[in-house]
Amino acid sequence: MPADQLARISDLLVVAAVLLYLFAMIAFALELAFGRARAESARKPARVPVPVGASGVPASDDSENVVTGPEPPRWAPAAGRIALALGWLGWAANLSAIITRGLSVDRWPWGNMYEFVVAICFAAVTAFLGTQIRQNVRFLGPFVMVTSALGLGFAVKFLYTAAGPVVPALNSYWVAIHVTAAILSSGLFIVAGVCGILYLVRGDGLSRLPTKADLERVAHRLIVLAFPVWTFAVIAGALWADKAWGRYWGWDPKEVWAFITWVGYAAYLHARVTAGWRGRAATIVQLIAFACLLFNLVGVNIFISGLHSYADVSP
Repeated sequence: MPADQLARISDLLVVAAVLLYLFAMIAFALELAFGRARAESARKPARVPVPVGASGVPASDDSENVVTGPEPPRWAPAAGRIALALGWLGWAANLSAIITRGLSVDRWPWGNMYEFVVAICFAAVTAFLGTQIRQNVRFLGPFVMVTSALGLGFAVKFLYTAAGPVVPALNSYWVAIHVTAAILSSGLFIVAGVCGILYLVRGDGLSRLPTKADLERVAHRLIVLAFPVWTFAVIAGALWADKAWGRYWGWDPKEVWAFITWVGYAAYLHARVTAGWRGRAATIVQLIAFACLLFNLVGVNIFISGLHSYADVSP
Protein backbone atom coordinates (compact mmCIF):
# COMPACT_ATOMS: atom_id res chain seq x y z
CA MET A 1 0.00 0.00 0.00
CA PRO A 2 1.40 3.45 -0.89
CA ALA A 3 2.83 5.52 1.96
CA ASP A 4 0.48 8.45 1.42
CA GLN A 5 -2.54 6.15 1.62
CA LEU A 6 -1.27 4.61 4.85
CA ALA A 7 -0.81 8.11 6.25
CA ARG A 8 -4.40 9.03 5.40
CA ILE A 9 -5.65 5.82 7.01
CA SER A 10 -3.67 6.68 10.14
CA ASP A 11 -5.25 10.13 10.29
CA LEU A 12 -8.74 8.63 9.95
CA LEU A 13 -8.01 6.07 12.65
CA VAL A 14 -7.01 8.85 15.05
CA VAL A 15 -10.37 10.53 14.44
CA ALA A 16 -12.12 7.19 14.95
CA ALA A 17 -10.25 6.73 18.24
CA VAL A 18 -11.40 10.18 19.41
CA LEU A 19 -15.04 9.32 18.70
CA LEU A 20 -14.84 5.89 20.32
CA TYR A 21 -13.17 7.34 23.43
CA LEU A 22 -15.91 9.97 23.67
CA PHE A 23 -18.68 7.37 23.36
CA ALA A 24 -16.92 5.22 25.96
CA MET A 25 -16.65 8.26 28.24
CA ILE A 26 -20.41 8.84 28.02
CA ALA A 27 -21.18 5.19 28.80
CA PHE A 28 -18.72 5.13 31.71
CA ALA A 29 -20.22 8.39 33.02
CA LEU A 30 -23.75 6.93 32.91
CA GLU A 31 -22.67 3.93 34.96
CA LEU A 32 -20.90 6.15 37.47
CA ALA A 33 -23.73 8.67 37.71
CA PHE A 34 -26.43 6.08 38.34
CA GLY A 35 -24.39 3.68 40.45
CA ARG A 36 -24.64 3.31 44.20
CA ALA A 37 -23.06 5.91 46.45
CA ARG A 38 -20.18 5.15 48.77
CA ALA A 39 -19.30 6.68 52.10
CA GLU A 40 -16.04 6.93 53.99
CA SER A 41 -16.31 5.01 57.25
CA ALA A 42 -15.54 7.01 60.34
CA ARG A 43 -14.53 3.87 62.23
CA LYS A 44 -10.86 3.96 63.20
CA PRO A 45 -8.69 0.98 62.28
CA ALA A 46 -8.35 -1.65 64.95
CA ARG A 47 -5.08 -2.22 66.78
CA VAL A 48 -3.60 -5.67 66.81
CA PRO A 49 -1.96 -7.39 69.80
CA VAL A 50 1.81 -6.99 69.93
CA PRO A 51 4.56 -8.38 72.16
CA VAL A 52 5.33 -6.67 75.47
CA GLY A 53 7.51 -3.62 74.96
CA ALA A 54 6.34 -2.99 71.42
CA SER A 55 3.79 -0.41 70.43
CA GLY A 56 0.58 -1.32 68.63
CA VAL A 57 0.16 -0.44 64.97
CA PRO A 58 -2.99 -0.10 62.95
CA ALA A 59 -4.05 -3.24 61.16
CA SER A 60 -4.85 -1.15 58.10
CA ASP A 61 -4.78 2.49 57.12
CA ASP A 62 -7.57 2.09 54.60
CA SER A 63 -11.02 3.51 55.23
CA GLU A 64 -13.87 1.05 55.08
CA ASN A 65 -15.82 1.22 51.84
CA VAL A 66 -19.50 1.50 52.84
CA VAL A 67 -21.92 1.12 49.93
CA THR A 68 -25.28 2.73 50.47
CA GLY A 69 -28.21 4.21 48.59
CA PRO A 70 -30.88 2.60 46.41
CA GLU A 71 -30.19 -0.17 43.96
CA PRO A 72 -28.89 1.17 40.64
CA PRO A 73 -31.02 0.69 37.52
CA ARG A 74 -30.48 -2.58 35.72
CA TRP A 75 -29.01 -0.90 32.69
CA ALA A 76 -26.18 0.78 34.65
CA PRO A 77 -23.87 -2.28 34.75
CA ALA A 78 -24.64 -2.88 31.07
CA ALA A 79 -23.54 0.67 30.32
CA GLY A 80 -20.23 -0.10 32.02
CA ARG A 81 -19.73 -3.22 29.92
CA ILE A 82 -20.57 -1.30 26.73
CA ALA A 83 -18.13 1.40 27.80
CA LEU A 84 -15.36 -1.16 28.20
CA ALA A 85 -16.09 -2.58 24.74
CA LEU A 86 -15.98 0.92 23.23
CA GLY A 87 -12.79 1.64 25.13
CA TRP A 88 -11.11 -1.45 23.70
CA LEU A 89 -12.30 -0.52 20.20
CA GLY A 90 -10.85 2.97 20.65
CA TRP A 91 -7.64 1.40 21.94
CA ALA A 92 -7.46 -0.79 18.81
CA ALA A 93 -8.06 2.23 16.56
CA ASN A 94 -5.39 4.21 18.42
CA LEU A 95 -2.91 1.35 18.08
CA SER A 96 -3.73 0.90 14.40
CA ALA A 97 -3.20 4.62 13.82
CA ILE A 98 0.28 4.37 15.36
CA ILE A 99 1.17 1.27 13.31
CA THR A 100 -0.03 2.69 9.98
CA ARG A 101 1.75 5.97 10.68
CA GLY A 102 4.97 4.07 11.31
CA LEU A 103 4.56 2.03 8.13
CA SER A 104 3.89 5.16 6.09
CA VAL A 105 7.14 6.83 7.19
CA ASP A 106 9.23 3.66 7.65
CA ARG A 107 10.43 4.65 11.13
CA TRP A 108 9.35 4.66 14.76
CA PRO A 109 6.17 6.78 14.78
CA TRP A 110 7.03 9.28 17.48
CA GLY A 111 9.42 11.70 15.84
CA ASN A 112 7.37 14.87 16.45
CA MET A 113 4.91 16.22 18.99
CA TYR A 114 1.84 15.02 17.07
CA GLU A 115 3.04 11.43 17.01
CA PHE A 116 4.29 11.66 20.59
CA VAL A 117 0.94 12.84 21.98
CA VAL A 118 -0.96 10.18 20.00
CA ALA A 119 1.30 7.54 21.53
CA ILE A 120 0.93 8.92 25.07
CA CYS A 121 -2.87 8.89 24.80
CA PHE A 122 -2.63 5.27 23.72
CA ALA A 123 -0.36 4.51 26.68
CA ALA A 124 -2.80 6.13 29.14
CA VAL A 125 -5.72 4.08 27.83
CA THR A 126 -3.54 0.96 27.89
CA ALA A 127 -2.67 1.62 31.53
CA PHE A 128 -6.35 2.03 32.41
CA LEU A 129 -7.55 -1.05 30.51
CA GLY A 130 -4.63 -3.11 31.78
CA THR A 131 -5.45 -2.16 35.37
CA GLN A 132 -9.11 -2.99 34.74
CA ILE A 133 -8.10 -6.56 33.89
CA ARG A 134 -6.66 -6.98 37.39
CA GLN A 135 -9.23 -5.02 39.39
CA ASN A 136 -12.43 -3.08 38.84
CA VAL A 137 -11.43 0.53 38.14
CA ARG A 138 -14.27 1.44 35.79
CA PHE A 139 -14.79 4.57 37.91
CA LEU A 140 -11.68 5.96 36.17
CA GLY A 141 -13.22 5.39 32.75
CA PRO A 142 -14.96 8.74 32.21
CA PHE A 143 -11.88 10.70 33.21
CA VAL A 144 -9.23 8.67 31.38
CA MET A 145 -11.33 8.50 28.23
CA VAL A 146 -12.09 12.22 28.11
CA THR A 147 -8.42 13.01 28.83
CA SER A 148 -7.29 10.78 25.96
CA ALA A 149 -9.97 12.12 23.60
CA LEU A 150 -9.00 15.71 24.37
CA GLY A 151 -5.32 14.85 24.00
CA LEU A 152 -5.89 13.33 20.56
CA GLY A 153 -8.12 16.22 19.55
CA PHE A 154 -5.45 18.71 20.65
CA ALA A 155 -2.84 16.80 18.67
CA VAL A 156 -4.98 16.80 15.52
CA LYS A 157 -5.97 20.46 15.81
CA PHE A 158 -2.77 22.12 16.97
CA LEU A 159 0.14 19.67 16.67
CA TYR A 160 -0.56 17.87 13.42
CA THR A 161 2.50 17.21 11.29
CA ALA A 162 2.22 15.52 7.92
CA ALA A 163 3.84 12.11 7.67
CA GLY A 164 7.41 12.43 6.52
CA PRO A 165 11.08 12.04 7.45
CA VAL A 166 12.58 13.41 10.64
CA VAL A 167 15.85 15.16 11.39
CA PRO A 168 18.92 12.89 11.36
CA ALA A 169 19.20 12.98 15.16
CA LEU A 170 15.97 10.98 15.42
CA ASN A 171 17.08 8.30 12.96
CA SER A 172 18.45 6.21 15.78
CA TYR A 173 17.59 2.99 17.57
CA TRP A 174 17.57 5.08 20.76
CA VAL A 175 14.11 6.33 19.77
CA ALA A 176 12.81 2.81 20.30
CA ILE A 177 14.49 2.66 23.71
CA HIS A 178 14.37 6.11 25.28
CA VAL A 179 11.15 7.53 23.84
CA THR A 180 9.21 4.28 24.24
CA ALA A 181 10.11 4.11 27.93
CA ALA A 182 9.06 7.74 28.38
CA ILE A 183 5.72 7.06 26.66
CA LEU A 184 4.93 3.95 28.71
CA SER A 185 5.75 5.57 32.05
CA SER A 186 3.88 8.74 31.10
CA GLY A 187 0.72 6.72 30.42
CA LEU A 188 0.90 5.17 33.89
CA PHE A 189 1.63 8.55 35.51
CA ILE A 190 -1.38 10.11 33.75
CA VAL A 191 -3.81 7.53 35.15
CA ALA A 192 -2.24 7.96 38.59
CA GLY A 193 -2.66 11.72 38.23
CA VAL A 194 -6.36 11.24 37.46
CA CYS A 195 -6.66 9.24 40.69
CA GLY A 196 -4.91 12.02 42.60
CA ILE A 197 -7.23 14.71 41.24
CA LEU A 198 -10.29 12.59 42.10
CA TYR A 199 -8.89 12.11 45.61
CA LEU A 200 -8.85 15.87 46.18
CA VAL A 201 -12.28 16.34 44.59
CA ARG A 202 -13.99 13.58 46.57
CA GLY A 203 -15.60 14.72 49.79
CA ASP A 204 -15.84 12.77 53.03
CA GLY A 205 -19.56 12.07 52.69
CA LEU A 206 -21.59 10.10 50.20
CA SER A 207 -20.12 9.94 46.71
CA ARG A 208 -20.34 7.73 43.68
CA LEU A 209 -16.58 7.83 43.50
CA PRO A 210 -14.62 5.13 45.35
CA THR A 211 -13.23 5.83 48.79
CA LYS A 212 -10.14 7.98 49.10
CA ALA A 213 -8.23 4.93 50.28
CA ASP A 214 -9.08 3.10 47.06
CA LEU A 215 -8.07 6.07 44.92
CA GLU A 216 -4.79 6.46 46.75
CA ARG A 217 -4.06 2.74 46.53
CA VAL A 218 -4.56 2.63 42.75
CA ALA A 219 -2.43 5.76 42.23
CA HIS A 220 0.39 4.39 44.38
CA ARG A 221 0.50 1.06 42.55
CA LEU A 222 0.63 2.78 39.16
CA ILE A 223 3.45 5.08 40.27
CA VAL A 224 5.41 2.13 41.67
CA LEU A 225 5.19 0.56 38.20
CA ALA A 226 5.94 3.77 36.29
CA PHE A 227 8.83 5.16 38.33
CA PRO A 228 11.49 2.58 37.36
CA VAL A 229 10.45 2.87 33.71
CA TRP A 230 10.81 6.67 33.88
CA THR A 231 14.18 6.20 35.59
CA PHE A 232 15.26 3.98 32.72
CA ALA A 233 14.04 6.60 30.23
CA VAL A 234 16.15 9.30 31.90
CA ILE A 235 19.24 7.07 31.90
CA ALA A 236 18.67 6.03 28.29
CA GLY A 237 18.28 9.69 27.35
CA ALA A 238 21.66 10.46 28.90
CA LEU A 239 23.28 7.61 26.97
CA TRP A 240 21.67 8.83 23.74
CA ALA A 241 22.87 12.38 24.46
CA ASP A 242 26.43 11.11 24.85
CA LYS A 243 26.20 9.30 21.51
CA ALA A 244 24.56 12.23 19.69
CA TRP A 245 26.20 15.26 21.32
CA GLY A 246 29.25 13.88 23.11
CA ARG A 247 28.02 14.51 26.68
CA TYR A 248 25.67 12.80 29.10
CA TRP A 249 24.23 15.99 30.60
CA GLY A 250 24.05 19.52 29.26
CA TRP A 251 21.30 21.30 31.22
CA ASP A 252 19.01 21.32 28.20
CA PRO A 253 15.45 22.32 29.33
CA LYS A 254 14.10 18.87 28.45
CA GLU A 255 16.80 17.15 30.47
CA VAL A 256 16.27 19.45 33.42
CA TRP A 257 12.50 18.96 33.56
CA ALA A 258 12.80 15.21 33.07
CA PHE A 259 15.07 15.16 36.11
CA ILE A 260 12.76 17.47 38.09
CA THR A 261 9.88 15.09 37.33
CA TRP A 262 12.00 12.17 38.51
CA VAL A 263 12.81 14.00 41.75
CA GLY A 264 9.11 14.76 42.32
CA TYR A 265 8.01 11.14 42.03
CA ALA A 266 11.04 9.98 44.01
CA ALA A 267 10.02 12.38 46.79
CA TYR A 268 6.49 10.97 46.75
CA LEU A 269 7.68 7.36 47.04
CA HIS A 270 10.32 8.26 49.63
CA ALA A 271 7.80 10.12 51.78
CA ARG A 272 5.42 7.17 51.76
CA VAL A 273 8.12 4.69 52.75
CA THR A 274 10.16 6.64 55.29
CA ALA A 275 7.82 9.28 56.71
CA GLY A 276 4.64 7.24 56.38
CA TRP A 277 2.87 9.97 54.46
CA ARG A 278 -0.61 9.03 53.39
CA GLY A 279 -3.73 10.80 52.25
CA ARG A 280 -3.87 14.43 51.21
CA ALA A 281 -0.21 15.31 51.85
CA ALA A 282 1.11 12.44 49.73
CA THR A 283 -1.46 13.16 47.01
CA ILE A 284 -0.39 16.80 46.78
CA VAL A 285 3.25 15.75 46.34
CA GLN A 286 2.15 13.31 43.63
CA LEU A 287 0.18 15.99 41.79
CA ILE A 288 3.12 18.42 41.93
CA ALA A 289 5.22 15.74 40.24
CA PHE A 290 2.39 15.17 37.76
CA ALA A 291 2.33 18.88 36.90
CA CYS A 292 6.09 18.72 36.26
CA LEU A 293 5.50 15.72 33.99
CA LEU A 294 2.86 17.56 31.94
CA PHE A 295 5.07 20.61 31.58
CA ASN A 296 7.97 18.40 30.53
CA LEU A 297 5.87 16.54 27.95
CA VAL A 298 4.10 19.53 26.41
CA GLY A 299 5.26 22.88 27.77
CA VAL A 300 8.99 22.41 27.24
CA ASN A 301 8.56 21.26 23.64
CA ILE A 302 6.17 24.06 22.68
CA PHE A 303 7.29 27.08 24.70
CA ILE A 304 11.02 26.56 25.39
CA SER A 305 13.68 26.17 22.72
CA GLY A 306 16.54 23.77 23.20
CA LEU A 307 18.28 20.76 21.75
CA HIS A 308 14.95 18.91 21.82
CA SER A 309 13.20 21.55 19.70
CA TYR A 310 13.14 19.10 16.80
CA ALA A 311 10.14 17.54 18.57
CA ASP A 312 8.15 20.77 18.24
CA VAL A 313 4.92 21.22 16.33
CA SER A 314 6.73 21.74 13.05
CA PRO A 315 8.57 18.94 11.20
